[in-house]
Amino acid sequence: MSHQSQTEIVDGHLARLLNGERSAVNDLLEHAAIRLQHLTRKMLAGFAQVRRFEQTDDVLQNALIRLSRALEDATPEDSRHFFRLAALQIRRELIDLARRYSGKVTLSLDAASGDEESPQAEYTPAEQTNDPRKVAEWTEFHRLVQELPDNEREVVDLLLYNGLSQQEAAETMKVDVRTIKRYWQRARLTLFEQLRGSPSSPVSLLMR
Repeated sequence: MSHQSQTEIVDGHLARLLNGERSAVNDLLEHAAIRLQHLTRKMLAGFAQVRRFEQTDDVLQNALIRLSRALEDATPEDSRHFFRLAALQIRRELIDLARRYSGKVTLSLDAASGDEESPQAEYTPAEQTNDPRKVAEWTEFHRLVQELPDNEREVVDLLLYNGLSQQEAAETMKVDVRTIKRYWQRARLTLFEQLRGSPSSPVSLLMR
């Protein structure tokens, strides 16, 4: 049995959906869920206090609800359009998550305990100082991805948000791998410069 690329798998699900098989929606959502869960865990890595109140599964469910609603509105004509749609919903949910905690982690933690006047001694200075800064960097990261030139943003959508290989991205965009590498390098450089090259910034994950 030959190995199918992600592009081929998604195109197969979309063909079934266009033929009226509603079960294909679940297969598309399951396909997106695997990558989203991986991304969310990366994003929340190091945020022990945040993870207590915003579990990976909650973020996953919210993003899949977004994607499910988008699929109800219109069926993507091919895998390329599906990957764009999935990346957009994933990015929106991760931005919302980051904004929820950016600069407000301590307040959110206190409020969640049911006592807005609870003492701050429960949290270390590192937790109060580093978590908001890092979450804010994630917010900025996702926003900057959205503002990349179309081809560069699409490559980030395919490689980062959807988890395709460079070969699969080339197949999806109908270009050669060298072109994908060029767009990817430009995107990483732009994001690195925009985020000022902080070693702890999310863009460092792209360079691994």
